[in-house]
Amino acid sequence: MPTEIIVTVFGSSRPREGSTDYEEARVLGRALAKHGFAVCSGGYGGVMEAVSRGAKEGGGKTYGVTASFFKSAKLNRWVDVEVRKETWEERLFELIRLAHGFVACKGGTGTLVELAVVWEMLNKSVMPAKPFAVLGHFWAPILDRVREVELGHPASWSEANGRLVYIAESPGEAAQHLHNNVK
Repeated sequence: MPTEIIVTVFGSSRPREGSTDYEEARVLGRALAKHGFAVCSGGYGGVMEAVSRGAKEGGGKTYGVTASFFKSAKLNRWVDVEVRKETWEERLFELIRLAHGFVACKGGTGTLVELAVVWEMLNKSVMPAKPFAVLGHFWAPILDRVREVELGHPASWSEANGRLVYIAESPGEAAQHLHNNVK
C-alpha cells in the first residue's frame, strides 16, 4: 500500500492537449501536487493524462490504474506507477481503494458511474468518510436532481444537505477543499 496521501481524479478520456478541459485538469494536477498529494487516475488519455502531467510538473507522484479490459488504451507517459487490473470493475474499485479523497472532472457515462459509486459508498458509509469534490458546475444538475428526490427524507439521507460532494469553482479550490478535509 502506498504511503502517500492519494487523490483519485475521474474524468473524460476525450480532451486533448490545448483544450479547456485538458488544461483545467492539468492545473488541477499541479494544485494537488502543490498541496502534497500524489495523484491517481485511470492512467489513459484526456483528463487522466492531463491531471497526471500537471502533477508531474508540480513535482508530485502519479498512479495510473489500468485494466486489461481496455485492449487498445495506452498508459500515458506521465504515470509513475501503473496498477494493472483485469476488469473494468476491479479497476474502478482499485481507484476508490487507493484514494484518500476524490475529484470528478467533466466526463461522460464512465465518469458518471465513478461519481455515483463513490457518492453512494460515502452515503452508505461503505468506506470511511473521504472528501469528494466535483470541478465546476458540469455535475451540479445531476447532484441537484438526486438531492431534490431525497429531500423528502433528509434525516435518513446524509447527502440531503450536500455534505458529501462539494462543488469547487476552480482547480485550486478543489485542491484546497481536499487539503482541508483529508484525514
